[in-house]
Amino acid sequence: MNIENLHRDLAPERQKRVLEIIRQRNAVRVDELCEALSVSAATIRRDLEMLEAEGCIRRVHGGAVDGQARLEEPLFDDKAGLAGTEKLGIARLALAHIREGDTIYLDGGSTILELARLLRDRSDITVVTNSLRAAVELASAGPRLMLLGGEFRRRSQTIVGTMTRSLLETIYLDVAFMGTIGITEAGLTTTDPNEAFTKQLVMTRARRVVLLADSSKIGKVSFAHAGALSDIGVLVTDGGADPQFVKKIRKVGVTVEVAG
Repeated sequence: MNIENLHRDLAPERQKRVLEIIRQRNAVRVDELCEALSVSAATIRRDLEMLEAEGCIRRVHGGAVDGQARLEEPLFDDKAGLAGTEKLGIARLALAHIREGDTIYLDGGSTILELARLLRDRSDITVVTNSLRAAVELASAGPRLMLLGGEFRRRSQTIVGTMTRSLLETIYLDVAFMGTIGITEAGLTTTDPNEAFTKQLVMTRARRVVLLADSSKIGKVSFAHAGALSDIGVLVTDGGADPQFVKKIRKVGVTVEVAG
């Protein structure tokens, strides 16, 4: 039997093992699969193509996620009522990243909204935001306020899409406070590609990126890739965060701060 036939015969068993690893971890990088199975990146990518064609997994930038683990997005008011204590603790811890004179970005999301509420008396900073809810909180008093223009997305109460580029590409941010629907070793995900576009563009305009995500977001995967772990400088989360995940992302250079 020649080498080509041998590889063909081994492929089904190897793909089964690849699928097992992805479902155990929810998301995995190509290099991790190469190491686990002692095969080349080209081989793993072919396996992922086959598994994606069968509907078992979804490929994302640099890896793959479990095709059965998609996380749907609740309405804003529904998610705002979840993990309220944890979100407030995360927002309070995030305040330490804001300095006098900073220009900061507030992303959408209920944890970011908690941070916005803590900024009502801060007239010494500028806030850029795509969040309608955050803008309402800061409309009467507080920071200088700048809003993005673009498509209004009712589910997340945010302005998203390619039209947000016109402002974002003309400014520089000291800190971008980002939210997410899910975070795994493959990065950030959200439900809407237009929202993912705006999130990724914002992170390229900021000197520092701080992700605010309660522990329920860890290990969860949604539809659209919204940034890599390497795009994040700091993750602020709560005490329920999976210690193994925290250990892994610290290894790639992300600082993790735990509220409470």
